[in-house]
Amino acid sequence: MDTSPAKLDQFLAAIEAAVADGSFVRLALRLPFGTDETLKSVDVKPATIRGDLKLSFTAHHQTRDLVQNHPPAGAMGQLKRLLEKDFHQAFLFTTALDLQYDAQGRVPRLKQTPPTSKAAAALTHDRQKARPIPAAGRAWLSELGVTDAEGQVLKTAGDKFRQINRYVEILGPLLKSIPADRLHRVLDMGAGKGYLTFAVADYLASTLGSDAKVTGVELRPDLVTLCNGIADRAGLGNLDFAAGSIAEHDATGADVLIALHACDTATDDAIAKGIAAGASLIVVAPCCHKQIRREMETANRTTELDFVTRHGIFLEREAEMVTDAMRAMILEYFGYATRVFEFVSDVHTPKNVLIVAERSRRGRDPAQLDKLRAAKDFFGIRRHYLETATGL
Repeated sequence: MDTSPAKLDQFLAAIEAAVADGSFVRLALRLPFGTDETLKSVDVKPATIRGDLKLSFTAHHQTRDLVQNHPPAGAMGQLKRLLEKDFHQAFLFTTALDLQYDAQGRVPRLKQTPPTSKAAAALTHDRQKARPIPAAGRAWLSELGVTDAEGQVLKTAGDKFRQINRYVEILGPLLKSIPADRLHRVLDMGAGKGYLTFAVADYLASTLGSDAKVTGVELRPDLVTLCNGIADRAGLGNLDFAAGSIAEHDATGADVLIALHACDTATDDAIAKGIAAGASLIVVAPCCHKQIRREMETANRTTELDFVTRHGIFLEREAEMVTDAMRAMILEYFGYATRVFEFVSDVHTPKNVLIVAERSRRGRDPAQLDKLRAAKDFFGIRRHYLETATGL
């Protein structure tokens, strides 16, 4: 592709001059064409970090945003690479003028227009982010050790606070999409200490104004007692916790079923409960994946996959993907539109895959069972536990 170095160099020179004279407001890279299909756009803004001017790049991917801060000199090289290999269009906004770079056609073009904004860019880097679950005014966050009594996030709980809000950011639109007359009962299977259970109950009551009841199911009685006490003191009348196992809990009438990091086949028990209840939404973050790994470890020692599976770490990763892909197929057989994506960064937890299944009107899809049989034959798997749990 001819990127016309002259036009590109002119555009980059304009950016560099705007940064140097303080007129730079922001830069937007659009129309991706590169090899990374998850990369959708990049936005660049100036920021003062520890007293030094930086250009802050926010790369918007399909399921997450990545932020990198570069000194101006280094940023120019990064921008040149992005415009040569990843984006057809770029829009420069300064207080003096706007400049568009367009390399869609055979001959790249530059177009100058009057400035959209004549106000200088704010250089503050650490802006307060609006979150679905704010830190202030949440007694349950304080009692769970996420914030102090004044509603300030504790230094040791920053990751947990971000995880809670990321979870609600994902789940919120899914809950909103369920008609109010079909959202009465939410079950969180394997709730543990209840961080995310509290967040769902809070969001339903405070943000959605829903009267849906949330129950956290947890095997350990001491955690159930602890969480019920916190719920009472926090005034969350729509939340309670029940002692028991996922497999034994009565999920009848559940409209939403959640299970985060339920170990191995406990995730399958939760999915099966949601399917049997006809839940509108099933959300699970799987963990462990031991059942399928054991079968693959035995079956694949003499197959064409031996060059991968003879290495334990590769076998573990492959077993995770195969287990969850089969879960998705079984959910789709039962009429659920299913997506699998990253929940939070693997910096916070290596078990960061989320399976989201929304019940559709199309009914069962027998073709998924054919795909499931073929997958089992290929990997030497006799039976997925979820088949047994759902009666397939």
